[in-house]
Amino acid sequence: MDTGLLKGRERQIHEKGDKPFEIECDKGSLSGAVSQRACVFCGSRVVLYPIADALHLVHGPIGCASYTWDIRGALSSGPQLHRLSFSTDLREKDVIFGGEIKLEQALNELIELHSPKAAFVYSTCIVGIIGDDLEAVAKRASEKYGIPVIPVQSEGFKGNKRAGYNAACRAMGRLVGTSDTSAISPVSVNILGDFNLAGEIWIIREYLERMGVEVVANITGDGRVGDLMRAHGAAVNLVQCSGSTMDLARMMDDKYGTPTLRVSYFGVEDMAQALYDVADFFKDQDPGIVERAAALVREELELLMPKLERYRRDLNGKRAALYVGGAFKAFSLVKAFRLLGMKVVMAGSQTGTREDYEELHAVTDEGTIIVDDTNPLELVQFIKEKKVDVLVGGVKERPIAYKLGVGFCDHNHERKEALEGFVGMANFAEEIHRTVMSPVWRFVPRNEESSGE
Repeated sequence: MDTGLLKGRERQIHEKGDKPFEIECDKGSLSGAVSQRACVFCGSRVVLYPIADALHLVHGPIGCASYTWDIRGALSSGPQLHRLSFSTDLREKDVIFGGEIKLEQALNELIELHSPKAAFVYSTCIVGIIGDDLEAVAKRASEKYGIPVIPVQSEGFKGNKRAGYNAACRAMGRLVGTSDTSAISPVSVNILGDFNLAGEIWIIREYLERMGVEVVANITGDGRVGDLMRAHGAAVNLVQCSGSTMDLARMMDDKYGTPTLRVSYFGVEDMAQALYDVADFFKDQDPGIVERAAALVREELELLMPKLERYRRDLNGKRAALYVGGAFKAFSLVKAFRLLGMKVVMAGSQTGTREDYEELHAVTDEGTIIVDDTNPLELVQFIKEKKVDVLVGGVKERPIAYKLGVGFCDHNHERKEALEGFVGMANFAEEIHRTVMSPVWRFVPRNEESSGE
């Protein structure tokens, strides 16, 4: 493996083998690397945007608002307010004299027009520089209209996307604990870290309801302000994307004693284990829940496994590379590909922590390249070096795969196909099979040597 592609990146790339595992992560991107890592504002928007009955107002130049309209699937079963884009559109005059008056006017107009259940006001880089007092403006608007108006301290220059996750969790923490919880069942959960990109949260809720578990709040896919306000009444938090919502889970544990279960809903093994873990947690309150969970898994696998076996016959021995946003998806995808008879030869993430990469190292095979915050140059090198058949990533990785004559599966927030749960595993296997086995690859060179023939 050539780890010298970009000087200064060597310690963020590791090939599993004889040497001890060591990797650097959660740091600023290398200048000039054309990295995928985003800013604080981006991270906060990713987490908060799916709260469907809230107003989301970006306080800053209009350019920042380009990251508001429909930035991810975030399907809603009701309100669609989150899909509208609002900005204070700060100009040169506002930068010189301050933007608080403009912000207050925008809040007044938007709250009166849309009657939201709450409003989130996002601070951008320029606001952090000129020093607008978002807290004071938000407090006046909250008192005037009787709804929570919450500043999100998300100035982009303060760090990377992970810092934005923390800013979002601190904003949500101001809502949690402000509503009555008396009607909540003792067998109840909050779903954290799922954003309902293609309706997945409805799949998971249906599984839990079949087991007899009440879901108090979706945090944040198909989310509602009222549910967040009473989320502290749930018995346990189920945290999937730990990077984006674990800070909120910790806050709730510290303040309300709410325990946390880390789960993943991708792939057969992790989906089943998530349900078993929930059942085990509640078995004292509901002795029948363990059997209901086992019956649910059995019923779903009886439908799923024959489909997977058909795909496995064609896919056995094929090679996959992964580059995803949250590292938790990489763990599950390694297992999912193994179930299909495929081998993961490269795995990386945009926002993984040291603990995430240690877990990824443990579940991967010898020779697998593990990479943090990669860039197009490295991806091209690794795809060629490992003779990859399919790359799993997001929209920014798609052109790289196709230019190299490699199949691609979108596993990021632009996708339209549900990939969670047992039904999601069937969808994933079908997409991978359709992509890898497409006859088009017979006519596309896969490496430099063949392209010169």
